[in-house]
Amino acid sequence: MDTVVVTFELAPRDRAIVADALGDAAQAVYLTDLDEPGRAAALGSATALLARNTGKELQGHEQGLIEHVRLIQFMSAGIDFVPLKQLPPGVPVAANGGAYAEPMAEHGLAMILAAAKRLFVEQTELAAGRFNQHTRNRSLAGGVCGILGFGGIGIATARLMRALGMRIHAINRRGASEVATDWIAKPDRLDDLLAASDVLVLCAPLTRTTHGQIGAPQLARMKDDAILVNLARGEIIDEAALFAHLQAHPKFFACIDAWWVEPIRHGTFRMDHPFLTLPNVIGSPHNSASVRGAGEVGLRRAIANIRRALAGEAPYYMVGHDERLV
Repeated sequence: MDTVVVTFELAPRDRAIVADALGDAAQAVYLTDLDEPGRAAALGSATALLARNTGKELQGHEQGLIEHVRLIQFMSAGIDFVPLKQLPPGVPVAANGGAYAEPMAEHGLAMILAAAKRLFVEQTELAAGRFNQHTRNRSLAGGVCGILGFGGIGIATARLMRALGMRIHAINRRGASEVATDWIAKPDRLDDLLAASDVLVLCAPLTRTTHGQIGAPQLARMKDDAILVNLARGEIIDEAALFAHLQAHPKFFACIDAWWVEPIRHGTFRMDHPFLTLPNVIGSPHNSASVRGAGEVGLRRAIANIRRALAGEAPYYMVGHDERLV
């Protein structure tokens, strides 16, 4: 029987989910249960790995034991913080793209509505005794929601935004999608996406290509009253450029769930500019996927992708060598 080696600790309830999701396709072996000889034997016979961060979960000499596996499947949709270059170069690697798409899309929608309807701005005004009943807020219907990164999260976001009456413009690497859009293109059309978007949602992974993709020139191409939502990675946007743009364009809103320096990836939280002092910023602590039941959904989707590899099918969300940052 094929063997899936799980490199991190899972509670009994989650182990039961893994067993159920694998069915009779493979057996799960947990690296954290084994002594050093047992770990070596398990890795040497593994068909696939399920991991959170191989840089922390595998010992240095163990990297060479897994060059034969059909897939290393990570639990996170974004794996830019994982030292993938330590892995054998020929091993297929997949992210858990779209695993937490639905709650993340809901979170993005909440931020967009709060910005468009000026909810936090007017709450602050009310607290100061100012009742701005005739100050206009915005309707989203009829506008364009631009989505940079039209994978699982982008598609889930598009579904919600279309329900509000927005048109969907999107960019992905293929410039095509089986999901209907009003316009879709490859990244070389980014300027067109920026100019058209009333709302721009960032859902792309952090790669060499997307790092710093939104800087001062790109922000300048956006509408003065656009709403920019980052559900992806802070480093996709130039931090200083965004802060300056927000100061210069008070009708422009930034909804930031993904920050530049965060505890899980960097060991601390820090911003180099005081974004939260600006009235046109809405922030959250990268908790868009932190909902009840999300862990089980992500686990089942990761196992489903492993089962594709075991069945000889092409797994989803493969990570190319050119996309491996560290």
